[in-house]
Amino acid sequence: MDLRSELLKSIWYGFTALDLEKSGKVSKSQLKVLSHNLCTVLSIPHDPVALEEHFRDDDDGPVSSQGYMPYLNKYILDKVVEDSFEKEHVDELCWTLTAKKNYQTDKTSSTVLPEKDAFRLWCLFNFLSEDKYPLVMVPDEVEYLLKKVCMGMSIEFNCVEMEDFFSQDSVQQSGITVWVFLEMMNSGKITRAIDKSIVSMAIEEVYREIVGDVLKEGYLWKKGQLRRNWKERWFTLRPSNLSYYTGEDRKDCQGNIALDGNCCVEISLVKQVLPDRDGKRCMFCLKTLSKTYEMSASDTKQRQEWTTAIQTAIRLHVEGKKSLHKDLKLKRREQREQREKRRQSKEEELHRLRALQEERERKLAELELLKEAQKQAQALLEQDEMRRRQQHEQLQRALEVQLKEAEEARVSMQAEMAVKEEEAERQRKRIQELEEMQKRLEEALQLEIKARMDEEAFRYAQAGLLSEEEEKMKALMALQEEQEEYILKTQREKQELKQEMEVKSRSLDEAQRQLEEVRANRHRVDQDVVAAQRKLRQASTNVKHWNVQMNRLMRPIGPGEKRPSLGSSFSSFQIPTQRDPGLRLRRRSGSEDQDEESKENVDNRDLEKRHSHASNGDMDIP
Repeated sequence: MDLRSELLKSIWYGFTALDLEKSGKVSKSQLKVLSHNLCTVLSIPHDPVALEEHFRDDDDGPVSSQGYMPYLNKYILDKVVEDSFEKEHVDELCWTLTAKKNYQTDKTSSTVLPEKDAFRLWCLFNFLSEDKYPLVMVPDEVEYLLKKVCMGMSIEFNCVEMEDFFSQDSVQQSGITVWVFLEMMNSGKITRAIDKSIVSMAIEEVYREIVGDVLKEGYLWKKGQLRRNWKERWFTLRPSNLSYYTGEDRKDCQGNIALDGNCCVEISLVKQVLPDRDGKRCMFCLKTLSKTYEMSASDTKQRQEWTTAIQTAIRLHVEGKKSLHKDLKLKRREQREQREKRRQSKEEELHRLRALQEERERKLAELELLKEAQKQAQALLEQDEMRRRQQHEQLQRALEVQLKEAEEARVSMQAEMAVKEEEAERQRKRIQELEEMQKRLEEALQLEIKARMDEEAFRYAQAGLLSEEEEKMKALMALQEEQEEYILKTQREKQELKQEMEVKSRSLDEAQRQLEEVRANRHRVDQDVVAAQRKLRQASTNVKHWNVQMNRLMRPIGPGEKRPSLGSSFSSFQIPTQRDPGLRLRRRSGSEDQDEESKENVDNRDLEKRHSHASNGDMDIP
């Protein structure tokens, strides 16, 4: 059943709902509204004037379903793109139109189903109904659907209560309509003494399984791809993919695994017995081309159900089937057709047997007539028998005379036959001896032929072995020559490597000697640097001391000031004037000493840096 036929079933209900007078025709204005709504839910552009242009040649009267079908196919259904819309929205639109007219229930009754459950049962009815209009569902499909709903409610389907309903002639011949089916469900025969929430959950489960193509749903533990931790997810399996969510409300989708012919399900035999370190015993793996998904069920039964369901989904994808229940529906229809054919064949056989019975009765009547004629013929035969018996007695007496003569002839013939049998026995023994001799000669000939054939085969085999040995000898000689050439080449390369190693060894010794010399020079330079630094520090201390003394001596003495007494050693010392060339020389020499001191300090810092670099092994070797 393709998408077009599914849509036509729902649209048929919408069209018939607009036919208020039940005349089979609907006005163009109502068809415009219906077409516009269909284009909206099917996500296709709507042409408001297409309906008027399509029926331009017709009168202004209403349009029948047969007249509306070409427009529906051309302007709506031909533009439908699969997976671009929600099929449930189309069903809701058509259910809203048809329920207002046909689904009238008593809201106060406790057995009446909610509107949502009635809609889902209507969708299930459309899915399982026959592909002919008006839409009806055969009793086998009704029983199948009721069994699914009862299984969802965890109760056993009671066929006795529904036997009267299914045994009606109208139901057996033409099936039941959806409104009769909903009325039966609202009557409480199936849902008696069951909570409405349980009934709703069962109907939703069957709806998602059959209409939504959900093969299986439930919680599984899934191992992460990056963090490698286990999380519980709600999984939904369809023929084309396996989706998982954070909860059973299916609002937050965490991932979608596409299923194709390259996927497979594996169960580790080791992990069936021993749990992993997270305690997951009932594990299985779903392998795709790009990833391997590790999952765990609550028990072995659930794991078996999940693995079987996933394998079924992969098989459906490989076989090119999009829905399991569509395939099952077609198989059930084929079985019903086969049962109908068998029933018709049985009826034909019964008619044939009846015709044969009538033919048999007719032949029995003819047989009675034949028996009467036979009795009359029997009387005539008895008279003829008396005459034949008298003739037979006369013939018997004549035959007895002839038998005596024949007996005498037979005795003489037996004597001759005994002689001929002895001769034949001798000939037979001679023939047997000749046949045995011929068999022995043939066996000897066969043995000789076989010996010659074996000898010829041994000769061919010996010739082949000799040729093969000659070829192997040639190959061995060629390999020996290649080995000798390779040995000579290896010896030459070994000599060259030995010479090169000697050259490198001499170069290494020379470099080692130069390195030792550089290390000795660096040690001497380090000692010189340390001595120079010590002298520089001492000279710097002396210069600072003499600069202090010079500054103290060079301070001029004003008039009226007393000369400081510096002791006996400085009593005769005179302060030179600024014009004194000796003082200028000292000042110049003092400034030069300060410049030299600063240069020496800079040189000392450079030497200390070099010394630190040299001690760290970073000195460049010339």
